[in-house]
Amino acid sequence: MKKLNPDIVLQKIKEVSGWFVEGNSIKKIFKTKGFPQTAGIVTTISTICQQFDHHPDYLTMKYAEIEVSFSTHDAGGITEKDIEIAAEINKFV
Repeated sequence: MKKLNPDIVLQKIKEVSGWFVEGNSIKKIFKTKGFPQTAGIVTTISTICQQFDHHPDYLTMKYAEIEVSFSTHDAGGITEKDIEIAAEINKFV
């Protein structure tokens, strides 16, 4: 998969609510009502990642917050695959 041009990334990220570009990755911070909801969202994100065979750079879980970051290491940055998984996560979270 080929790394997207930065201008294309900025255009496409606008279509994926709540996600933003930071460096060579896209990220989103999810706020929750507490630990049970946080754990449930982490499980949902993990399941989606397994289905897409595309895993986050990191997924940080706090009591009422989750931060998740994606990039495509083989491409050295953000690809269409990263945008697609962000959109898929948004459908369920």
